[in-house]
Amino acid sequence: MSDYVKDIMAQVVAKNPAQPEFHQAVEEVVESLALVLEKHPEYRDAKIIERIIEPERVLMFRVPWVNDEGKVEVNRGYRIEMNSAIGPYKGGLRFHPSVNLGILKFLAFEQVFKNSLTTLPMGGGKGGSDFDPKGKSDNEVMHFCQSFMTELCRHIGPNTDIPAGDIGVGGREIGFMFGQYKRIRNEFTGVLTGKGLNWGGSLIRPEATGYGAVYFGREMLATRGETYKGKVCLVSGSGNVAQYACEKILDLGGKPVTVSDSGGYIYDKDGIDREKLAFIMELKNVRRGRISEYAEKYSSAVYTKVDRNGEFNPLWNHKADCAFPSATQNEINLKDAQNLIANGVYVVSEGANMPTVPEGVNLFVKEKILYGPGKAANAGGVSTSGLEMSQNSMRYNWTREEVDAKLASIMKAIHTQCVDAAEKYGCPGNYVNGANIAGFLKVADAMLDQGVV
Repeated sequence: MSDYVKDIMAQVVAKNPAQPEFHQAVEEVVESLALVLEKHPEYRDAKIIERIIEPERVLMFRVPWVNDEGKVEVNRGYRIEMNSAIGPYKGGLRFHPSVNLGILKFLAFEQVFKNSLTTLPMGGGKGGSDFDPKGKSDNEVMHFCQSFMTELCRHIGPNTDIPAGDIGVGGREIGFMFGQYKRIRNEFTGVLTGKGLNWGGSLIRPEATGYGAVYFGREMLATRGETYKGKVCLVSGSGNVAQYACEKILDLGGKPVTVSDSGGYIYDKDGIDREKLAFIMELKNVRRGRISEYAEKYSSAVYTKVDRNGEFNPLWNHKADCAFPSATQNEINLKDAQNLIANGVYVVSEGANMPTVPEGVNLFVKEKILYGPGKAANAGGVSTSGLEMSQNSMRYNWTREEVDAKLASIMKAIHTQCVDAAEKYGCPGNYVNGANIAGFLKVADAMLDQGVV
């Protein structure tokens, strides 16, 4: 079976050169699935894995727009429609200079399994652009979003492909894109999720990914009869995911002590309480400022500037119990993982997509800490997007409490699927294998049912 895995990876690398993140995501999943293929040769015979690895459709297009000085700018837009075996394509749009084909393929591939785990009928997709909204005026962002949607609108729809937000795409960007879609298609429909509450959005959607990662951590802690009460928590990032992870940690009795942005991070020994969290939200969501300002306002905090040539990220080198990486992919390297364990961290629940390098993942699994991989732990965002789709279809809105309860229930169900799959295939407590196997089986069975398409 290891030869089969090696053959698959050789094909992936040969057919997808210079896409290391995609190679990394595929290898992690395929290694887990070796356990399944031994028991189910029908998946191998039908080349299910090979078909899941290959996107159903890849869209790439130019996005011309005019800046505030009247000059023409040109960016590149993408949409990866990865797999629609269990439902329409679903996944976010990322606007960031680092966006390229390989990163979006890795995200779309992960999304297939994540969406499968949610128990909701959603396929997997991902998209975005190398456009950077940071430093742009609202007018410039609007011009870009309208141009981007002018091309994308012909490929998406409420029963075909339903994008959402991701890094660089918040309520402002979703609003501009939705308005352009409605203008061109002359229809008011749930084609995007993460919409404003006044025009089809769902309560709890902005909070969902952060809340979900904390809920997943709660389920992992419960397997040892523990809660968040008194637990010190490290959080990276300072966007939606990190902000609402901090909020839910506070709700459940924990103490967040770090947040970060691309410039550096703050460590607040007294903890980030609700007043301080409100400052972070205003700083990041309204003023779009830098996290260094937190340390200027609160004397209990120390700001450390990022060292891009450093061997490790000092954010992960503080005494703590829990960690919530909520910034971006591969932000925890092997040294960071070693530092986390050495400092007493035994719960890692990933709010970002693939934030830990493979060597770090292997260490977490070997040390038998409570490690929730991103495709399981951060599925709360897309789960609530699915709930938003349901509300749009019904022309109805659930209350905040109803959506939050449904989200908590979904995260509990995801945790149960991971635990059960890991036990069934001989690796109890291994959430990595459990998540990959449980997510794969539902998609694989649907693909077998639907023939070679």
